[in-house]
Amino acid sequence: MNPTVNRQISIIGVPLDLGADRRGVDIGPSAIRYAGLRERLQRIGYEIDDKGDILAHRPDSWQVEEPALKYLDEIERVNSELCRIVGEELGKDRFPLVLGGDHSIAIGTISGVLQHKKKPGVIWFDAHGDINTMETSPTGNIHGMPAAVSLGIGHERLLAIGGSAVRLRPENFVMIGIRDLDPGEKLLLKELGIAVYTMHEIDILGMAKVMQEAMSIVTKGTDGVHISFDMDVVDPLHAPGVGTPVVGGLTYRESHLAMELLSAANIVTSAEFVEVNTVLDHQNATAKMAVALMGSLLGERLK
Repeated sequence: MNPTVNRQISIIGVPLDLGADRRGVDIGPSAIRYAGLRERLQRIGYEIDDKGDILAHRPDSWQVEEPALKYLDEIERVNSELCRIVGEELGKDRFPLVLGGDHSIAIGTISGVLQHKKKPGVIWFDAHGDINTMETSPTGNIHGMPAAVSLGIGHERLLAIGGSAVRLRPENFVMIGIRDLDPGEKLLLKELGIAVYTMHEIDILGMAKVMQEAMSIVTKGTDGVHISFDMDVVDPLHAPGVGTPVVGGLTYRESHLAMELLSAANIVTSAEFVEVNTVLDHQNATAKMAVALMGSLLGERLK
């Protein structure tokens, strides 16, 4: 993606933290904007329409009625609204850039993408699989379930978001940077045959080779590519402000190289960056890195 392909970007903030059941990521969209997102993208050559934030309620007095699917009502409502907005912006031939919030918002983003893209590919950058269901999740936190829902597996109310029967195809779905999986996730990933590049594969193959293989998978017979980037895929040394950090993640340069290669391929049609937790961050370092990575993904170069 670069301004010669599509100069129109719509920024959509989703300050939702219920999926993680932990405060801090609700301030993520504001932190990312404060880190200079609009100005950076404008310098690259984009025209920006910031749609503001979707209202996400978080009363501290809320009770968890279903421990296996915490805060389902509000997560469903916010993701339904996000789906609508993403779909509208794609319908205007604009590039949706979604700012989280926790990773449960991928349900709404991808549902919105599926309103216009019938066979999208997805690259899922994450330390975790996020492919649990209410039966396999050890916490009931829905931010650990969006990959499963997007592939058509999960609670009927989450699957109904967007009202589309179209789902992602496992053969066009790639996970990168994984280093923490629950037992049920391991079984489902094997059952679906999803390509998973753990840090082991990245160490052995190198990021350039991993991205080459990943891009081949997500572009085979697809009509667009969505990037879902959880900031905890990056090593906590570089991105300390995330809710569920796992040591041994992507380096600063590996992360940027991945974005640069995607940009050069001109295949990305939508993206989201999630799980910036300002409460746990140091001087907004994680939000600043998120903005820098968005710059690399969207065509920023030294020369």
